[in-house]
Amino acid sequence: MIGYGDRARTQCEVVRLFRETHPDLPPLNQGTISKTEDREMGHVRKVPSKRQAIVDDDTKLNLLLALEENPITPARQLARDSNYI
Repeated sequence: MIGYGDRARTQCEVVRLFRETHPDLPPLNQGTISKTEDREMGHVRKVPSKRQAIVDDDTKLNLLLALEENPITPARQLARDSNYI
């Protein structure tokens, strides 16, 4: 793993170095380092959300109107109350 400093380090070395350098932060584990390395190398693609709402223009307009009438109510709550999500 190319990293901190002047040489390549193993994942275990990176974990140890992070814990020594940042004792006040939650510790990293080797799995986190591995996932980060894979993502940086392009080996892992992001999995799209399984649930994506399809909202038409009328629904958007209705939600915006409801939000305007109730500005302190969170938009997600308005959508839930209207059975849009």
